[in-house]
Amino acid sequence: MNSFRAWGLREAYKKVEVLGDKLSVVSKLMDLEFVRPILDDMYNNKTEKGGRPNFDVILMLKVLLLQQWYSLSDIEVEKQISDRISFMRFLGFPDSNPDSRTVWLFRERLARTGKDAIIWEGLQRQLDAKGLQVKKGAIQDATFIEADPGKSRKLRGDDAKTRRSRDGTWAKKGDELHFGYKLHSKVDIDYGLIRSIETTTASLHDSQIDLSIKGEAIFRDKGYFGAPARGIDFTMKRATAEHPLGEIDKLRNSLISKLRSPGERPFAVIKRVFKAAYVMVTTVQRVHVKMMFTSFAFNLYQLCSLKNVGII
Repeated sequence: MNSFRAWGLREAYKKVEVLGDKLSVVSKLMDLEFVRPILDDMYNNKTEKGGRPNFDVILMLKVLLLQQWYSLSDIEVEKQISDRISFMRFLGFPDSNPDSRTVWLFRERLARTGKDAIIWEGLQRQLDAKGLQVKKGAIQDATFIEADPGKSRKLRGDDAKTRRSRDGTWAKKGDELHFGYKLHSKVDIDYGLIRSIETTTASLHDSQIDLSIKGEAIFRDKGYFGAPARGIDFTMKRATAEHPLGEIDKLRNSLISKLRSPGERPFAVIKRVFKAAYVMVTTVQRVHVKMMFTSFAFNLYQLCSLKNVGII
C-alpha cells in the first residue's frame, strides 16, 4: 500500500477508535492464523495468469464474518469493505478488496469442501485453550431460519432458475407456518458460548438431532422428550394421557427451565442484532456455512461481554 495512503487511513481511523470500535476488540480475541493451511489448498491458481486473483484466506474469512455480523449481502459487503474505515482496519487495510463474486465463490468452496466444520473445530479448541471449557453442562435448542418459498409450496428442482429454496421444507409450530431451515445449537451454561451447531430443513423435528456428548450434562425442553441423548440427559418431561406429571416432575421441569433460559440468548442476538433469521441461499450446505459464521460472530460478541466483566 502507498505509504501516504496508509498514513491517511490510519489517521482517519484514530477518530473512529476514540469513539469506540468493537471490531478492534474482536480482532484480538481469536487468532485466525490456524485457518491458513486448512484453506490455502482450496485454490489451485497460484499465478497471475487466468482466473480471478487469489485473496488472503484470512482476509476472506473476516469478510464472511463481517457479512454475517452486519447482515450484508455479497454486493453490500463489497461496498462496505471499501467504504467503512472500521471494516478496512479489521481487514488490515488491504491493497485491494474482493468483489461480490469472489465472496460468493469463497463461501461456495467452504460449503462444497466441508472445511467450515474444520474451522469451527479449531475455533472451539481456542475457546478451550482460554479456559472456557464446558463445565456445568450445555443447553440444546433449535430455531427456524426462514427462506423464500416462492409463489407455491412446491420445492424447486436442481435446474430451476428462481430464488426459491431448493432444500427448504415447510413446518408448522402452533398456528405459524415456517419455510426453510433450522439451526440446532448447543450452548454452554458456564459462559453462554455456542459449542456445537447443526443445520437441517425446517420439517425435521428437533428431537432428531442430538448434539450432546458422553459424560456431559445436556438440558433440553419438552420437544426432546422421549429422544435419547448421548450425554447425561436432563430433558423436561411431558405429560401424557397415561402418565400425568407429578409434583416432583413439575419441580424438575421448573429447575431445568431456569437452567435452560440462557440458551435463548444466542438466538435473540442472531435474529435481532445480526438479523440472520432469513437466508437467500438455496441448500442446506450453503445455509450451514452462513450459520457457522453467524455462530462464530455470536461467540465473538459473547467473548466481548466476558472480557468486559473480567472473565477473560
